[in-house]
Amino acid sequence: MKNQVERLWLVGMFISCLVLSGCKEAPQAQMETTYEVMTLAPTDRVLLSNYSATIRGRQDIEIYPQVGGTLTKVCVTEGQRVKSGQALFIIDQVPYDAALQTALANVEAAKASLATSQLTYDSKQELYKQNVVSEFDLSTAKNSLLAAKAQLAQAKAQEVSARNNLSYTVVKSPADGVVGTLPYRVGALVSASLPEPLTTVSDNSDMYVYFSLTENQLLGLIRQYGSKDEALKQMPEIDLQLNDRSAYPQKGRIETISGVIDRNTGTVSLRAVFPNENGLLHSGGAGNVILPVQKTDALVIPQVATYEIQDKVYVFKVVDGKAQSAHVQVTRVNGGKEYIVDNGLQAGDRIVTEGVGLLREGTPIREKTTSEPVVTDNQTKEE
Repeated sequence: MKNQVERLWLVGMFISCLVLSGCKEAPQAQMETTYEVMTLAPTDRVLLSNYSATIRGRQDIEIYPQVGGTLTKVCVTEGQRVKSGQALFIIDQVPYDAALQTALANVEAAKASLATSQLTYDSKQELYKQNVVSEFDLSTAKNSLLAAKAQLAQAKAQEVSARNNLSYTVVKSPADGVVGTLPYRVGALVSASLPEPLTTVSDNSDMYVYFSLTENQLLGLIRQYGSKDEALKQMPEIDLQLNDRSAYPQKGRIETISGVIDRNTGTVSLRAVFPNENGLLHSGGAGNVILPVQKTDALVIPQVATYEIQDKVYVFKVVDGKAQSAHVQVTRVNGGKEYIVDNGLQAGDRIVTEGVGLLREGTPIREKTTSEPVVTDNQTKEE
């Protein structure tokens, strides 16, 4: 029995030795961090720059009454499209019609007075020729005639004024457009000194879109085209992004560039016009103008290749195989996804384009290559 136990123990030890000698632990692969690196080279590109914009109708006309009174009728509804001369509101016409009738009566009375004064003057002239009346009587009759003529002219002017005031009780649209809000209802007392207009008529067949450029951007635009006038003639059509981030289906053109730079903002205002046949654009709206800019010999770097410290932009150049930080001045383009380098880098420089947030000054840089083998933990060396 003892011999059997010893034999079993020896067999177990032998098997254990075989297992230990036949198995080797797989070595762990040493993972070395690699980085994408790009070499800067001048390039010509059309860059899309976004600018915040406000949308206005070609005309936004605030409607105020020219006479005071009580609103007796509102002839339109909010959002209704109206034509020039179409009635919008009617103000109580009774007092103005009475004033017109009074003015007409005054005209008739003045005409009668003038006719009487004319007869008197003619009679005085005949009597004066016969030496029946004195020159003083003739002059008095003449002055009475002149006064009667003046009274008739005054009465006619009052008639015109009364007729105009009566016509002003019908408030009409001065242009084609769309009616805005209607803050006043029938029965409201209105006048020319209202704190807010009766409504606003917006001519939105074409829409004006206003946006701003910095002084440097304006100077670059002028240099590119030679002058502001040439820029307006030659600049390509622009796109509009609506407030919900959707693209407006029709393109627009820049019509005007302001000749004055705002002292407070340091920007200059531009106005573009967009067709609005389908009525998708509304006065008072907002969006973003997308302006294509042709850049020649530009150094363009991705935004992910940069990092910021105290509002200053930096990149990591690769110098002698190590990371070296460099301050750069850039212009943001394509919604901030790319930068155009204005200063700090030159053609031929090599920069790191990924993982810059983890780098430190002097970090060794091993460039990433497409043919680089990938070693996994499950791989083992062949004997």
